Amino acid sequence: EITSLLSLCGGQFSGEQEIRVNSPFWILNIPSEEMARGLMKRTVCAKSIFELWGHGKSAGELYESLKNYPTDKMLPYLQSDSTYKVHIHTFNKTLTQAEKIKKIDALEFLPFKGKVNLKNPEHVFWILEDYGMNPNDVPEEPIHLYFGRWIADGQRELIESYSVKKRHFIGNTSMDACLSFIMANHGRVKPNDIVFDPFVGTGGLLISSAHFGAYVCGTDIDYNTIHGLGKASRKNQKWRGPDENIRANLRQYGLEKYYLDALVADFSRPIWRKGMLFDAIITDPPYGIREAPRRMGSQKETIKSVERSAENHFFVSSSYHLSDIFFDLLKFGAEYLVMGGRLVYWLPIYRPEYTEEIIPRHPCLKLVSNCEQLLSSHTSRRLITMEKVKEFKDQDENSYLLDGQYMPYRGHNSFREKYFSGVTKRIAKEEKDNQK
Repeated sequence: EITSLLSLCGGQFSGEQEIRVNSPFWILNIPSEEMARGLMKRTVCAKSIFELWGHGKSAGELYESLKNYPTDKMLPYLQSDSTYKVHIHTFNKTLTQAEKIKKIDALEFLPFKGKVNLKNPEHVFWILEDYGMNPNDVPEEPIHLYFGRWIADGQRELIESYSVKKRHFIGNTSMDACLSFIMANHGRVKPNDIVFDPFVGTGGLLISSAHFGAYVCGTDIDYNTIHGLGKASRKNQKWRGPDENIRANLRQYGLEKYYLDALVADFSRPIWRKGMLFDAIITDPPYGIREAPRRMGSQKETIKSVERSAENHFFVSSSYHLSDIFFDLLKFGAEYLVMGGRLVYWLPIYRPEYTEEIIPRHPCLKLVSNCEQLLSSHTSRRLITMEKVKEFKDQDENSYLLDGQYMPYRGHNSFREKYFSGVTKRIAKEEKDNQK
């Protein structure tokens, strides 16, 4: 997320130190405070950003680092007519008030000239202490210390204000608000973009993109979901109300002006005119766990099911294999994304069989990032971000069939069976343990 947002702000990702995966603190080289503030206006992963004045693996190293920080960079924030306060944040340890005061007093060698104001200071300075990630083995002294001037906070409050629990219209697979904003940031969504979700459901992914000023649209094969009909997904509610639909969700957050439309459509069938239409495609395809993947079937095909909505709307659906969904998605992104546009989607994984080779590829799309979210001990899903780097030609349409990648990925057509076989084994193990 940070890498994507830095590139959106015109910067590049470069760490002053090796990024430690097991640490909540990063040191970044960002060319300007303005860019740092722009980054924090979007991120939901980062909590705060600071101008780093000093750091070290011990208090002595920290103080030595602070003494070597250029005085001319400190002075603008330490003037006699200014107010300030020093805040201490410890990760994985709680300090007493006396311990905090002692650590603050130890910084008296810094040339502070202003007055302390705890309620409304002009400048806030932070001491950050990292005590590692293991709550069962907390060291006596921190393994790393940082001191810096607070610049801005991230957008973590969006997670609560856009919570699905308060959402007007939800479905079985409505995307968590935090993940939805992370996906929009991976897609580098910006004002006046056009963002498309081909498996739109109740529109959870449209909301985060609209929040960042993009115009949003989507399609879904489920007539009832698009029109807000049928059974409700909310507890203690049997049927959906008259105004439970995607438009009402965007209206709830004051974002209705960014809503273009949602169409009932089968993603496996072409409905769009040729050309580069979308700045980003952000979606969560069905894996067959809570919602079945399906597409339109002809009468000649084996009929899996015939469904009828409250509006006497008929369609025949047939199975839509996971491998076909993802390769259709890549082909669609390659054809309809603008150059530099991004495709962001979730890929379900059976972990014992996972290798990077099964990530679907396309010659027009470059893999930008691949992040894992654990679902269980044996399954996860990976957030795949791809960027269009080559113009789509007719010969690229079925290119994935030629490079040998299609066959290894077909194993994921049985993801549902593998998912539930793991659940069955876990339940059997729990029952066996309870009998002991």
